[in-house]
Amino acid sequence: MGQKVNPTGFRTGITEPWKSRWYAPKKEFRGLLLEDFKVRRFMKKKYRSAAIAKVEIERTRDEVKVILHSARPGVIIGRKGQEVDRLQDELQELLGRRVNLKVEEITRPEIQAQLVAEDIADQLVKRAAFRRTLKRTIESTMDAGAKGVKIQLAGRLGGAEMSRREKSIAGSMPLSTIRAKIDYGFCEALTAQGHIGVQVWVNQGMYEENGDAADAQEGQTPKKPKRSYKR
Repeated sequence: MGQKVNPTGFRTGITEPWKSRWYAPKKEFRGLLLEDFKVRRFMKKKYRSAAIAKVEIERTRDEVKVILHSARPGVIIGRKGQEVDRLQDELQELLGRRVNLKVEEITRPEIQAQLVAEDIADQLVKRAAFRRTLKRTIESTMDAGAKGVKIQLAGRLGGAEMSRREKSIAGSMPLSTIRAKIDYGFCEALTAQGHIGVQVWVNQGMYEENGDAADAQEGQTPKKPKRSYKR
């Protein structure tokens, strides 16, 4: 069996929340899904320097709430919040709906897989040696507190004529353990020789166990049913 499962899709709805949280009838679903795609593409293209790890979208009947998780919120907010107002107006013009924008700061960007992948892609575009980049990135991610990290590059590495894959791993990386908090990121480096795909998996530890899920964790129901007392 190939280890090709996407850790985000594998855990969505179980331990990871959906990045788009809304409901629509069948006729409107396609249009709203396209709007979400436009918002994410617009944010990634215009605010690449803001280090946006993910964009969450919530919809109500009256407005669209866009939550940006950024390592550099100052780039988005600007002086006295002027950039936020301008960005909110641009999103409203793009969607044709009322937009409520919220920016949340990421405290540890070194262990966010998407930001790590984008950083590697930027270094490859600047003609950095890919093996040195892999080694340095893995060391910095592990020093930041990650339990494990895996990075895979695919393409014409080092300007070679034939494309190939290079993979580097450090620490623990349980791909099929749902309790493990595995963050996944992907980015493309647009080099002169061609596109190089960058995949990053970061093990951020285990999810906190809730008391309500004690029986589910053991994989069995209680032997004796609980009694109900009536007065």
